Amino acid sequence: MTEKQIPIITIDGPSGSGKGTICQLLATKLGFHYLDSGALYRLLALAAKRHRVALDNIESLAVLAGHMDISFNMNKDGTPSKVLLEGEDVSLLIRNESVGSDASLVAGYPEVRAALLQRQRAFAVAPGLVADGRDMGTVVFPDADAKIFLTASPEERAERRYKQLIDKGESVSLAALVEQVQKRDERDMNRTVSPLVPADNAVVLDSSQMTIDEVLHSGLEIAIRNGIQPQQ
Repeated sequence: MTEKQIPIITIDGPSGSGKGTICQLLATKLGFHYLDSGALYRLLALAAKRHRVALDNIESLAVLAGHMDISFNMNKDGTPSKVLLEGEDVSLLIRNESVGSDASLVAGYPEVRAALLQRQRAFAVAPGLVADGRDMGTVVFPDADAKIFLTASPEERAERRYKQLIDKGESVSLAALVEQVQKRDERDMNRTVSPLVPADNAVVLDSSQMTIDEVLHSGLEIAIRNGIQPQQ
């Protein structure tokens, strides 16, 4: 199977829209691999902190992006079980709020995005790929077979994050989370390189009032409509 024949589904959208969960479930249903592109930027943010690279040192960040020692320990169904940085499991560490904020910052540099582009495209291997990110359908995989833009209101996304953090025993302010979500959206949508926008041929799904099962069902329908079938 050549690269052109490898079926690719992209799911883009803002932070907290649920695209990570849906991508993993969809990849499992289809028997495809899964790319969490946001994890790459989070890994870079964490690596920069550990290697004392300033977040405004674009040249050094780009070099680090191209040479980071990272790996994803994949389950048989293609979903990631562990995210490793220099051999250390940082799956939980890269999900904290400060790393996410730093990741959004470094993701705005064209040099960093260029350095990570080929690493992302290398995930497109047989039998297929479900890619989760901000610019999967517009930049990384513009010829993807099916494209989805998954969104939800800022308030709904903040509420979801609030519940996650409370469940972990963290003390957080819902109002502060709403403000963080809105600021991150503004930064992601207005950056000059790869802004967060739906691809021209993407199906936009608003998950604000949808259950996970409903979003997954819609995703499967879109995939099948575009000629993508689950692996036998």
